Amino acid sequence: MESQTEQNKKIFLELFNEKIRREGASDLLKYLCGTDFFTAPASSRFHSNFEGGLCAHSINVYRRLKALVDMHKQAGDIAEDTVSEESVAICGLLHDLCKVDFYTVQMRNVKKNGEWQSVPFYGISDSLPYGHGEKSVYIINGYMRLTRAEAMAINWHMGGFDNRVKAGDYSISEAYYRYPLAMFLHIADMTATYLDEHVEK
Repeated sequence: MESQTEQNKKIFLELFNEKIRREGASDLLKYLCGTDFFTAPASSRFHSNFEGGLCAHSINVYRRLKALVDMHKQAGDIAEDTVSEESVAICGLLHDLCKVDFYTVQMRNVKKNGEWQSVPFYGISDSLPYGHGEKSVYIINGYMRLTRAEAMAINWHMGGFDNRVKAGDYSISEAYYRYPLAMFLHIADMTATYLDEHVEK
């Protein structure tokens, strides 16, 4: 029987190949298939912190972003040609490439039923310490050219959780004002994280 991880990989590949036709896309996909993208977690301790979580999260964000963009087009908030189907797929599916080859399985001792046991957990080993959203933009642009709106959206998708914002950088508000896609991607990311991937504490 096919695992959920395998099913999600198929869904991702179908969406990528159907929606993203830009020059360099096939090289980017070839790169992804040579990494742990389809088996990596989306986080070490929080949302989708399981094998295949990164791919699952990317699909969730794509779906949330598509629904959000379609809703605002229908409402007349943005023009039909403001955000393309390809841009939605690129931003939704690829916004977290910064997490590729980022997590490692490590071991730690945990006391269970009065006895110490060695259990696995996800640790971090960042071989390309380039930030978060900006790192995803850097990786993608190495294979496929992003539009300015796509680059802004991926760069600022963390919203207020971005360390640059925490340090007082106000560029994010201007990016959201000028590029609706950036604001939509942040909302889609948060919705996927806190609704689709909610875990009881």
